[in-house]
Amino acid sequence: MTYFKANKSFQNYSKDTFIPEGVEVLEIECDILIPAASERQIHKGNAPNIRAKIVGEAANGPLTPNGHDILSAKGTIIIPDMLLNAGGVTVSYFEWLKNLSHVRFGRLNKKWEEHSKSKLVEIIEETSNRKLSAGERRLIIHGANEADLVYSGLEDTMINACMETRVTALKKDCDYRTAAFYNAIRKIASVLEESGQLFSK
Repeated sequence: MTYFKANKSFQNYSKDTFIPEGVEVLEIECDILIPAASERQIHKGNAPNIRAKIVGEAANGPLTPNGHDILSAKGTIIIPDMLLNAGGVTVSYFEWLKNLSHVRFGRLNKKWEEHSKSKLVEIIEETSNRKLSAGERRLIIHGANEADLVYSGLEDTMINACMETRVTALKKDCDYRTAAFYNAIRKIASVLEESGQLFSK
């Protein structure tokens, strides 16, 4: 940063390569490319030059349909935005559930969980003839707070979504974006059918 502050640019910086056009970074050979800034970064004009083995869509819609088709035809693995960056929407859903109940996550069971773990620790100490340190005891007894439960729910949701997408892609012999859309539409149809709003033969 000292060099940048003095020169207002990284141009002519001797310890690395300066790329004047930022968009050219997308075309550098790499294993994983994560376009995370804006939409339509990869399109039919530059998709043939993308050399990454895996493209993870961290931004919303960083690939155009043409860009997607070109990369898919080359065998590039594309992790679609609706899967890769769904964490924020998932946590917003958890927040909506919390607001409906007007009770924060963990409030009903945290103390019960801590008391149960405390009794378990006492049994372990008694049978092992070893007293745990205060730090060890805190680590074991600590009941899940709201953040712990949200992270746990997020991890579980994302793992399940990734596994479902992968299984569908293998079964249907399609790319991950198509598989993710297939799963989403199937779930919506299932809910509508169970509610009586969708009739099928």
